[in-house]
Amino acid sequence: MSYLMASSLQMALYQALATDELVAQLSGGAIYDAQPVGVAEGTYVSLGPEDVLDISDRSGAIARHDFIVSVVTDAAGFQAAKRLAEAVTACLTGTGLTLETGRVSGLWFRKAKARRVGTNATRRIDLTFRAHLASE
Repeated sequence: MSYLMASSLQMALYQALATDELVAQLSGGAIYDAQPVGVAEGTYVSLGPEDVLDISDRSGAIARHDFIVSVVTDAAGFQAAKRLAEAVTACLTGTGLTLETGRVSGLWFRKAKARRVGTNATRRIDLTFRAHLASE
């Protein structure tokens, strides 16, 4: 059971971010489900790695997905990245995601890590979320 809904979760996350007005405005619509190849310019959101664990119990089949959504910018300072990271967090934790397969029984923000990357010209915030997915 533990990985049966991973694709459905990724599609729902991408759809939620792509259709959120504030996320789209702050990212210029640059939302990727794969890290851009080469050096991307501007500010963007990228769906990242995930860890999945089967936590099924008597109530049914449940998978715990810990996943990362990254906000990356070449803008000076962290302000642009932080504003977009806030919008991403509000989007994902404030709305119910609809999955093609299964359902989200809970979605929580876990942590964030902000840092400079490379020659310090790029800022990156990795947002870690946890979702519990249940089969229907």
